[in-house]
Amino acid sequence: MSTAAAPLAPTPETWKSALSRGEIDAMLRVSDLRGWLSIAVDWALVAASFALVYVRPNPLTVLLALFVIGTRQLGLAVLMHEASHYTLLRDRAWNDSVGNWLCAYPVWGDLYPYRAYHMQHHVKTGTDEDPDLGLAAPFPITKESFRRKVWRDLSGQTGVKRVRATLRRDLGLSQGKVRRKGGAGLANLRGVVSTNLVLFALVSLFAHPALYLLWVAAWLTTYSLAMRIRSIAEHGMVPDRLDPVRNTRTTLAGPIERLFLAPNRVNYHLEHHLLMKVPHYRLPQLHALLQSRGAIAPECVTSGYREVLRLATARPAGSPAALQPGPTQTALTQRPPF
Repeated sequence: MSTAAAPLAPTPETWKSALSRGEIDAMLRVSDLRGWLSIAVDWALVAASFALVYVRPNPLTVLLALFVIGTRQLGLAVLMHEASHYTLLRDRAWNDSVGNWLCAYPVWGDLYPYRAYHMQHHVKTGTDEDPDLGLAAPFPITKESFRRKVWRDLSGQTGVKRVRATLRRDLGLSQGKVRRKGGAGLANLRGVVSTNLVLFALVSLFAHPALYLLWVAAWLTTYSLAMRIRSIAEHGMVPDRLDPVRNTRTTLAGPIERLFLAPNRVNYHLEHHLLMKVPHYRLPQLHALLQSRGAIAPECVTSGYREVLRLATARPAGSPAALQPGPTQTALTQRPPF
């Protein structure tokens, strides 16, 4: 097959014709080294943030650390997401164990219930049965509405509500979208409590116990904002929410955006939906191949998160809100961490 043929109009039936079987197989290869490296980089950036504040404690370093840690918390959730697709490590037992203990539990996630939830999102993307539909459906919104959401995130209001919702879910006091196979109870808190105790102990041993508060504060604030922007970018303002090749967006991100908003190639979301078994570190290569062969709709690729936010806040003040389900505080706080 010639992969240099005329560009294909991207449709659910034809986009795969842009890739040879060998190219697809190469994209699907899981590298343990790359998986471990991604985990190490996220935790190294967290450690560097702790160290920065320890060595130079001032409001500026604290603020910088909060944003870096919040994005790395999202990065760990992204790696939990990788594990849910069995693309973090080749051995499935190690994939699940590492995906939980080093990625999911520290940010109060759990791989096993998340996997079932997330598969429904892939199968039902953009339909009324998509469990994530409410997070992106109402956009665009007004600038004032978006500012209120940002304030709720950075002031910790969203995070506090997420604590309550997640705790009630784990204790079996509410019925959320993520269902635990083992039932509800204190045992569901074992992972988050034990991993955070280890983190607290390490910070206390090598620096100062108070530094652990940076982890908690970031989870309550900047992590919430990073999750919100990611959700908007992935499925908000898309051309056709029922078209599998036009209901997801890729956002091209530079080094600064990758540091503060898009960890572990999470910005290549369209490519992930097209071939969800491709590990995150191969998504840029997949994007380049598909784009060079005309197999990606240009309207589904946005240059930077500034452009995403411009599109997301394009509704004029005073105009009627979209008649679609919206990302209420309940929807945002009761969903899984990624």
